[in-house]
Amino acid sequence: MEELHLGMLLFLIGAGFIAAFIDSVVGGGGLISLPALLFTGLPPQIALGTNKLASTMGSLTSSISFIRHGKTDKKLLLKLLPLSIIGSAIGVYVVQKIPSESLKPLILVVLIVVTIYTLTKKEWGINSTYNGMTKKKLLFALLIVPLIGFYDGFLGGGTGSFFLFSFLLMGFDFVESAGNAKVLNFGSNLTALIVFLCYDSVYYLYGLVMGIAMILGAYIGSRVAIAKGSNYVKVLFVLVSATLIGKNIYDYITNR
Repeated sequence: MEELHLGMLLFLIGAGFIAAFIDSVVGGGGLISLPALLFTGLPPQIALGTNKLASTMGSLTSSISFIRHGKTDKKLLLKLLPLSIIGSAIGVYVVQKIPSESLKPLILVVLIVVTIYTLTKKEWGINSTYNGMTKKKLLFALLIVPLIGFYDGFLGGGTGSFFLFSFLLMGFDFVESAGNAKVLNFGSNLTALIVFLCYDSVYYLYGLVMGIAMILGAYIGSRVAIAKGSNYVKVLFVLVSATLIGKNIYDYITNR
């Protein structure tokens, strides 16, 4: 592992800030932060754990920002947060037994469907139509939240985007969906981090440096999203989803 010289310090700060700015709104920040940590020479398992440390710091910051501006449904999140935590814990456990690569083809299909659906529904998510939790919506949430939490612990990339899409399906607008998603993502991140700490798979120096940059990036990113509104979040959501699709296709081709 390299020492933290000036060049490495600036690299981690820059990557962390950009990753958190994007992740605070629509998820997908791991596309930037994880490769950056791997580039420093960290072994994959250590890079994953270190990324969880930094990401947890960023997701906590953006969660607080969305909550303070009234862009979350606190009562609903109190019910769903434990499900995200449980799902993530199971995912981290299962990934020790089953290679995470087995999920990638399925995730690629889901990402494509999510992106096409979002593009074809022109006014979808611009204004909130959520007027309370029906039995149908509650059943959907009880099924999908632990599943996405499991995915975060098992594989991880794009978790925030999947949470956001789920809240859109429940009738929230893009900004409210982003706020709710961030809180659940914080829960799954923290759970995964605790497990990685138990396995001694966190390099604190890099994680804390990147995490401090992520706090700033998450704060600014969430404030920009709240100020610019749902149209801005929707565009960013589609761009990140398209990037995730491209990355999964690339990984699938190169690993064959």
